[in-house]
Amino acid sequence: MACRSVSAVMDEQALLGLNPNADAPYRQRALAYFEQLKESQDAWEVCADALAKGVYSDDHVKFFCFQVLEHQIKFRHAALSAAQQQLVRETLMKWLQTQLMNAQPEKAFIRNKAAQVFALTFVMEYLTLWPEFFFDILSLVGLNPHGVDVYLRTLMAVDAEVVDRDIVHTPEVSARPAGSAAPGSGPDSDPSLLQETRRNTLIKDSMREQCIPSLVESWFQILTAYQQSQPELTCQCLEVVGAYVSWIDLNLIANDRFVNLLLSQMSMEDLREEACDCLFEIVNKGMDPVDKTKLVESLCQVLQSAGFFNVEQEEDVDFLAKFSRLVNGMGQSLVLSWTKLVKSGSVKEAAETLHAVEAKVPLLLQLLVHEDDDISANMVGFCYDYLHVLKQLPQLTQQQKANVEAVMLAVMKKLTYDDEYNFENEGEDEAMFVEYRKQLKMLLDRLAQVSPELLLEAVRRVFTATMQTWQTAPFMEAEVAIRLLYMLGEALPASHGAHFSGDAAKTSALQDMMRTLVSCGVSSYQHSSVSLEFFETVVRYDKFFIVEPQHIPSVLMAFLDHRGLRHNSPKVRSRVAYLFSRFIKTLHKHMTAFIEDILTRIQDLLELAPPENGFPALLTSDDQLFMFEAAGVLIVSGDSPVERKQVLMRSLLAPLMDAFRLLLAKLLQESVEERQAALADCLSHAVGFASRTSKAFSNKQTVKQCGCTEVYRDCLHSFLPALSCPVQRGALRSAVRSFLHRMIICLEEEVLPFVPAASEHMLKDCEAKDLQEFIPLISQITAKFKRQVSPFLQQIFMPLVLAIFEVLGRPAEENDQTAALEKQMLRRSYFAFIQTIAGSGMNEVMANQGAENMERVLFTIIQGAVEFPDPVAQKTCFIILSRLVELWGGKDGMVGFPDFIYKHIVPACFLAPLKPTFDLSDAQTVLTLSECALTLKMIHLKRGSEFIQFLQHEYLPSLQVAPEISQELCQVLQQPDVKVLKNYIKAFFQRAKL
Repeated sequence: MACRSVSAVMDEQALLGLNPNADAPYRQRALAYFEQLKESQDAWEVCADALAKGVYSDDHVKFFCFQVLEHQIKFRHAALSAAQQQLVRETLMKWLQTQLMNAQPEKAFIRNKAAQVFALTFVMEYLTLWPEFFFDILSLVGLNPHGVDVYLRTLMAVDAEVVDRDIVHTPEVSARPAGSAAPGSGPDSDPSLLQETRRNTLIKDSMREQCIPSLVESWFQILTAYQQSQPELTCQCLEVVGAYVSWIDLNLIANDRFVNLLLSQMSMEDLREEACDCLFEIVNKGMDPVDKTKLVESLCQVLQSAGFFNVEQEEDVDFLAKFSRLVNGMGQSLVLSWTKLVKSGSVKEAAETLHAVEAKVPLLLQLLVHEDDDISANMVGFCYDYLHVLKQLPQLTQQQKANVEAVMLAVMKKLTYDDEYNFENEGEDEAMFVEYRKQLKMLLDRLAQVSPELLLEAVRRVFTATMQTWQTAPFMEAEVAIRLLYMLGEALPASHGAHFSGDAAKTSALQDMMRTLVSCGVSSYQHSSVSLEFFETVVRYDKFFIVEPQHIPSVLMAFLDHRGLRHNSPKVRSRVAYLFSRFIKTLHKHMTAFIEDILTRIQDLLELAPPENGFPALLTSDDQLFMFEAAGVLIVSGDSPVERKQVLMRSLLAPLMDAFRLLLAKLLQESVEERQAALADCLSHAVGFASRTSKAFSNKQTVKQCGCTEVYRDCLHSFLPALSCPVQRGALRSAVRSFLHRMIICLEEEVLPFVPAASEHMLKDCEAKDLQEFIPLISQITAKFKRQVSPFLQQIFMPLVLAIFEVLGRPAEENDQTAALEKQMLRRSYFAFIQTIAGSGMNEVMANQGAENMERVLFTIIQGAVEFPDPVAQKTCFIILSRLVELWGGKDGMVGFPDFIYKHIVPACFLAPLKPTFDLSDAQTVLTLSECALTLKMIHLKRGSEFIQFLQHEYLPSLQVAPEISQELCQVLQQPDVKVLKNYIKAFFQRAKL
């Protein structure tokens, strides 16, 4: 086909749309044209022709042509005729030939796409039609740099298609006959994946036999020819060697001429990083442990004699990052070999390998303490594994102990912040250092396992020395000294934080350090990192103050003044508020003498920040929650008489109630929505703070015993009017509802008089979310008070149910996922509510709703069990049905209910599992099926042989179930073992769905 006719055949107008700057209509036309060329049996040939003859100079058109070709090979290869398959091969080779003659190479994105198409063709044809693939390419390109570039890119693309374990290969790659369904389109695509794995194994086996030696030879030639003139090509080739070494014969690469070449390239600035990566892949190759040790040792010998181990003289940190990765790989390989040799009982070889590991420790330490954290982080793996080896040894030599100590010092040094760390505005660099610190913590924990005594002594030495001179020490030294003490808490395990009992040596060392920490004055250090570390450590070791309570006052003062809650850093204040509440909760018994003093000192921190206040508060409202909880604990747990507790709790809560009443009045008059939202936010905080104080009460110290019932009742009186507020309903209802949840626990039956009015308000003009959050409140009341609230439940039952029906019945947009999810969650809540009532044995609540309402509710349960493909809701529905059968299905049950069982409950037990959406491979659905089986069992329990007769002679025949299967099912139903029934029912429906 001549060039002119090709131009005529290709849709030039559509090709204009390939330009990224083209208008939308052109782009759409290009897309449509792409689809047309993909699907046509032979129209794609114009693209092949255009590539072979170099018709187009536009890069986007060339890329487009390769995409069309790629589609044919990937998805339609088996449907192509022999001539068309030949055309693909010829196109690729002609295109490659033109590359050799071009003065300039194609753009990288086109070469990459071409390499992908070469690789796909190779995968499809190497085993059958094109076994000479690589020989043809090599004989064509020789050592032409443009050709070599495409050859190397193709090798990497072949690795991605056939070998790379990090790439998830789709089953679509495997060739299949035209017209057959795509593997993966059916329910089970595993066979195709298996087929692809087998094909890839065959390709690798054939390559090993036929062409790998030639490929390796070509790599050697390329590396030698271009190492001076074309460093980019050489690096590409090194990457190829690294990729292929994992599955080819290692002797082809790990030999003198190849390794010497790689080592010489380790000294060339442009190649050294890639050469390092290549050696890393060689070292990483799985092999016999003795051979691996020999390989690593010979490599180390050469590297050492070439001066690479003198890392302190190396200034290129990018190279050192690669080199440290290589050293880490060598170290970990040796440790792995040692582990295998120990396991197999090879004592001599294991000893030699351990000696080899130990010989690398000086280098490990040099790199671990390197000032560049990336280089240091690369060594953590080897260091961790080496410590694991030491942990397994019966006894450590002096040298090994010295190594452990050196690792400790290295870790302590590297834990230290540098000057550039930005504490007030932490960015990406800071986040990376935090991650790196976590890795170092792992090493510290491992050190503690190897030698807890050594670690304790080392930390004590550093800590004591730093605390003696903290006034002159840089902040990072003071911080890391306290940090190390903090880290000991996790490194040296203790049950429930009991670090100050048991092992005398440990407890006395920790006690000494804690005593120093709280008495040396370091809490006054003027740096946020030191302040934070001080309070974190004090709270981690709060049990210390039980042993030495005399230090509590001084630490309390640190919490309460400019060092803690009044620190100039908001970050410190926020964290200290949380830590203060923890400190109080643990040690409140030792604070009875200071309670009122503490409450006075924190009074301003317990004030509700008004919305119009322009000044930022010391603490955020979230931080204040911890302060109110701490205040509550102090009041409740003190030794004061009940009257005093009452006074203190009222003085804590009264300001919240007063502020609430004022703000609510303001909200009702406010018309600007933004101001309304700010006021509602403030009102919600007031309720939240009051709610949080109630966390101080326990089973022993109840609200009643502390004389605080009245003040919380007053809170209810103050807060409940917000439920009738016509604006900002969502926020206010949510806050008051949470408070009611707490009061049900704390006030018990005292809360009941407030519930009917609150419920009435909460059911007015509600959305799905409101109802969904209201139902758990009613369920909590039902489960806690049972018969006590039966009259109230009978009264609220239908209004609540009707409100739910109304919301569920509202029309919604078809694609509105949020609305659909809200309705699903509401439906679940509704069924959970019915389950609570049925489960509490209060059948009269439902029975007294009148026949029509009762029927309506029962039908929603049947509908929930069968119609909605939501296994969570379906399971609840079957639990309800089973319970109702138990309550009303017997001889003296509800009139007319047996009829309902046979007409609706029994069919539900069969129709639900037969639905196409009822997925028996899903765990949640299987649980639903179990409840369905239990419902059938309950029906049999209540109705006996009458039920069996109904199944055998009426219902199962109506489903065309064979008589022998019916009989089998009925026999299983009559057996006492429920597990047998559950298994049988699952098998029954699996068969029915085939």
